[in-house]
Parts: sequence; C-alpha cells; structure tokens
Amino acid sequence: MFEFDFMRHAFVGAAVVSVLAGTVGWFLMLRRQAFAAHALSHIGFSGAAGAVWLGFPPLSGMVVFSLMAGFVIGAEREGERGIPAQRDSTIGLVLAASLGLGAWFLHMSNRGSSLATTLLFGDVLGIDLRTLEALCGVAVLCLGLLAFLGRRLLFASLAPEVARARGVPARLVSVVFMAVAALACAACAEVAGALLAFSLMIGPAATALKLGLGPLAGIALSVGLALALSWGGLMLSWVTDAPVPFWIGLGAALSYALADLWRRFRSL
Repeated sequence: MFEFDFMRHAFVGAAVVSVLAGTVGWFLMLRRQAFAAHALSHIGFSGAAGAVWLGFPPLSGMVVFSLMAGFVIGAEREGERGIPAQRDSTIGLVLAASLGLGAWFLHMSNRGSSLATTLLFGDVLGIDLRTLEALCGVAVLCLGLLAFLGRRLLFASLAPEVARARGVPARLVSVVFMAVAALACAACAEVAGALLAFSLMIGPAATALKLGLGPLAGIALSVGLALALSWGGLMLSWVTDAPVPFWIGLGAALSYALADLWRRFRSL
C-alpha cells in the first residue's frame, strides 16, 4: 500500500495529527473538558462548510471557526473553584449556533450530501501535500505553545486556587490552551472527520488517565495509542475496506475498556 502517494500522505498526516491529539487530549481530560473537544470538532465542521461555500480550503474555515469558539469558551469567567460556572451552557449555545450556520452554508454551496459526508467523516486518503504542510504547521505551533505553557497549565489544572495565589494567570492560560485545543480539533477532523475527531482526541487520553500514570508517562502513552489507532485504522481500512474513522472509534472504546479491566484486576 505504500506504493501509492495518497497512502504515504495519509500515514504521515495521521502521525502528525496523532502526536498533537495525544498531547492536547491528555490535558483536556485532565481539565475535564471532554465536552469542549466534542463541541470544537463539530464547530469546525461549520467553518469548513463556510470555507467551501466561499471557495477556500475546508481546513482554513475549520481553523477559523474552531479558534473563535475556543476563545469564547476559554475566556469565560471562572467560578469559585477555578472552573467556569456556566461552561457547559456556553459550549452548548456556541455549538447550536455553529451547527445552524453549517447547515445554511451547506445549503448555499449546493453540495449538501457529498460535502457533508466528507466533512463529517473525514477524508484521510485525500490529504495532499498542501494539506500535509498545513497540518505540520498547526502541530508545530500547538506543541510549541504547550511546551511554553506546560508547567503553568499543569499547575492550573491540578490546583487552580493555589495557582492563582502563586500568580499564575489562570484565565490567560485557559484562553491560550482552548485556542490550542481548537487547532488540534481542526487537525484531527482531517483524519477522523468532525464527528469522530473526538475519539482520537479523547480515547487515548482517557485510557492513559484511567491507568493513573504521571504526566510524562501519560502523555507518552496517549500519543502512542493515538498513533496506533490512526495507523491501525489505515491498515485495517486497506484490508477490509471499512472506513478509517470506524476503526479509530472502535479502537478508542476498546483501549479504554481494557484499561478499565486492568485497573480492576490490579485492585483485587
């Protein structure tokens, strides 16, 4: 299968996205923001539909809409315990509005069914060199920001009240991190689609946290599992002709179930 350019592009793109998804996803799960990741990927779908209607690449619209939503979610005022008091309400309202816009963009572009299928379920085999370069640029930017924010982000996630008392700008850290998460969700949608990008972001990270690993080991396992899911999905899709997102979603659920069984076994 590596004789074909589109398969080589798919494997490289999946590797780039997996490193990004595993790292960002671990922090999302640590901060209990799984719903935010779910919403951002769906909001990105609306941006991609709007970009196609206007004649731009879908990834550009996905990035713009996801970023705007990320800033709105991250900038929300914090509650007493460092958690935005109305986070779920804000995310739900932004998600509802964006999905309505996405439906309108699809209607205006006159490419409803085929475009919706591609945006919702991804087209990893259609990644070209330009898209691959864009994915690499997004990954480098996001990982660079995470490296710069890493200690503050970890501190603010585990002990928000203490972090604020020590002078950590928790709200700024939250805004920047949600922007990083938005970019990561847009990148993941290129591989797994807007509907199942959530599985690549959250499944490996949830598995790593379920095992009770420390930050470095947890992030490493999350990245490794994301890579195994994406590459394994590509290989199984080649053999079985089943869609890649199907294998990614199934593998994410299976890995979490196995981690749960292992933890129960060790507690006996």
